[in-house]
Amino acid sequence: MLQNIYIKNYILISELNIEFNKGFTTITGETGAGKSILLGALSLLTGSRTDTSVLFNKEQKCIVEGFFELANYNLQILFSDLDIDYDNTTIIRREINKNGKSRAFINDTPVNISTLKIVGEKLIDIHSQHNNLSLKDNSFYFQIIDSFSKLNKQIADYKAEFKIFGKKTKELNELKEQLAKEKQELDYYQFQFDTLNEANLIVDEQDELEQELKKLNNSEEIKQNLSKIYYELDESEESIILKLKEIENIFNKLNSLGIDGGYSKRIESIIIELKDMAEDSSSINNEIIFDTNKIEELNSRLNLIYELQHKYSVSTISELLYIKNEFEEKLLNFKANDTSLKKISTEVENLNKELFVKAKKISQIRNKTKTEIEVIINSNLFELGIKNAQFNIEIEQTETLTNNGIDKILFLFSANKNVPPADISKAASGGELSRIMLSLKNMLANSNNLPTIIFDEIDTGVSGDIASKMADIMQKLSKKTQVISITHLPQIAAKGNEHLIVYKVDINNTTETGIKKITGKDRVTELAKMLSGKNITEAAMQNATELLK
Repeated sequence: MLQNIYIKNYILISELNIEFNKGFTTITGETGAGKSILLGALSLLTGSRTDTSVLFNKEQKCIVEGFFELANYNLQILFSDLDIDYDNTTIIRREINKNGKSRAFINDTPVNISTLKIVGEKLIDIHSQHNNLSLKDNSFYFQIIDSFSKLNKQIADYKAEFKIFGKKTKELNELKEQLAKEKQELDYYQFQFDTLNEANLIVDEQDELEQELKKLNNSEEIKQNLSKIYYELDESEESIILKLKEIENIFNKLNSLGIDGGYSKRIESIIIELKDMAEDSSSINNEIIFDTNKIEELNSRLNLIYELQHKYSVSTISELLYIKNEFEEKLLNFKANDTSLKKISTEVENLNKELFVKAKKISQIRNKTKTEIEVIINSNLFELGIKNAQFNIEIEQTETLTNNGIDKILFLFSANKNVPPADISKAASGGELSRIMLSLKNMLANSNNLPTIIFDEIDTGVSGDIASKMADIMQKLSKKTQVISITHLPQIAAKGNEHLIVYKVDINNTTETGIKKITGKDRVTELAKMLSGKNITEAAMQNATELLK
């Protein structure tokens, strides 16, 4: 429960320190005194958004700090899951600096806003007038039924799996679109790949083919030149080798005469080298055969290569092979995507089956508890003066999975005999919505161990005896849960165990909001003022005294 709240530099609050006790606390004050400011400060502790507009003094930071007693609420596991230090007296602090940047702390551990919201929702349920509009919001119906049915864990598990299902379904649809697009181009890719693959291209073959073709096309001239080389080197009567042999003999004579410059050996090496050249030229000459079939074969192969190079606007076989690999990769990707599609399709199908099983179990539990909820709410509404209240819950199963399962839920209501219940958003007046919402909150607080519930003028649209009965419900509720009610009705204000008053005061030409606890005669006077206005009558004082009794 909320023990204390410290507020500094927030809107019209310079500095306040407010203590709260367990039970039922009522807060009153004139219109514009700052009741909503107090509620806004409390909402900061549950993660509401803010900016520099909340700063009373724009040069100082704003601090809102709440002290909560948690010993009886079994929140240790939640704190552990969020990696926050737990203490029976937990302190939540929110700071807004002059630049509008916000920081949050739980037991001096810095936390982000999402974590603050998770913890805040477990500590305080703030119900304002605007929350009556929730009765026109279908998602709120699920929150009510699921919370009362203790389905929170099952719903969380279902929603986590449904989120995965949603992602997988999106992935599946995107992959289907991608494959449909690729399939249109698949035949093209396959044809291009087959064309290049069937060519059996080899990296260096073009140069070799061109050289071979050049040799065959010029074979006659090559043979003539090779024959001439052989003839000049070794075959003619005046061949180079014969002349070199003569020179070799001369060197040998010089050697025998004592002149040895190593010339004999050198000329011998030259003769051997030239003989090899002569034999090579003869051998090559014998190998070269003019072959029209071979020339045709080479031309055909080179023409294929040239055509492919022209077709793909490249100049080398390496580039053609690169293009071939690209087409092959596209085909492999298509096959891989097709395999992935089958795999994801199976996953989506299995998730769909699992979710339907879970959703049906959840639906069964909802249908079991809806009758109990109807009985409780109709009973409360009877107590609150709607004698002919008919509050019904309609649950219809659908064929489609949603974030809430397979159920479509409607809250139906009628306040009159022989008038069938209709959609609550159309059938209930403002005052009836207030009483229905109080009944629902009362039911949930009784079934769930919530530390603190705050009602902000939930009594809108009611008065007199009905207001008193609403106060009775809050008073009963406060025996299990700390209840704080901001009200403008004396019938409710008088039922509080404690009464706080919000007021404005002028200090140094500045208007500030203050809050104080009132008792005794001060409380009687405040109630009398609520009954009769600023001009307090004796009758109003007597009525206020009676209300307090």
